[in-house]
Amino acid sequence: MSILGRVADLFQSKTHKLMDALEDPNEALDLSYEKMLTGLQETKRHLADVVAQQKSLERQITASDRELDGAEADARLAVRAERDDLARAALVHRQRVLDTRATLQQALDAIRPQVDKLADYQQRLQDRIERFRTQKDTMKASYAAAQAQVKVTQSLTGVGNRLGGVDETLRRAESKMLGARDKADAMDSMIEQGLIGDPLDRRSRAEKEIAALRDAHAVDGDLAQLKQEMGLPSLPHADSPALPAPGEKD
Repeated sequence: MSILGRVADLFQSKTHKLMDALEDPNEALDLSYEKMLTGLQETKRHLADVVAQQKSLERQITASDRELDGAEADARLAVRAERDDLARAALVHRQRVLDTRATLQQALDAIRPQVDKLADYQQRLQDRIERFRTQKDTMKASYAAAQAQVKVTQSLTGVGNRLGGVDETLRRAESKMLGARDKADAMDSMIEQGLIGDPLDRRSRAEKEIAALRDAHAVDGDLAQLKQEMGLPSLPHADSPALPAPGEKD
């Protein structure tokens, strides 16, 4: 194969792929259906023309038959009147009408098969169009369902544009969340260690520890009082050092 032949084949292949990508199956099906309907309309017009010619020939033959009957009646009348010249003229006219009728009959015999063929072709074309319409609607519905499935699948898998980068967004959000949580834990630990504190709380570390001890002592006192009211023995809390009550000296 020559180089030009290979280039031509390659160009044709690329063209076919491009056309396949651009072609909408629904539009192609509708276009084919419209072409078939156009062909059916043309067939109907041809059939109507041929049937009109057939009817015209039949009317002419019927008129010829009436004219033949009239010519024969005229010839009989002329014979009874002993007018052979008139009888001969009537018979000559009758013969001309017979010739014309024969020609019309030949034309009618030739056109009748055409009418039958066109009528049969029209019926078969109508049946084919009806089958194609059913197939077209079915294929369009299937194509729509397949398109919807592809779009949903692309969305779920992130292949499409709508959910593209969702995984990366989730990873970044998770990384920021973990970083914020680690920072919060570190700050809580620093607060517990006294490394940082409330800027509005100007107490020293010792004062804060004493306040915490007093809070614990107050809780122990409340617990002892509650047990006394309930008639239960009260035992000193091991972890709570005894602090002098307000006003009590060491």
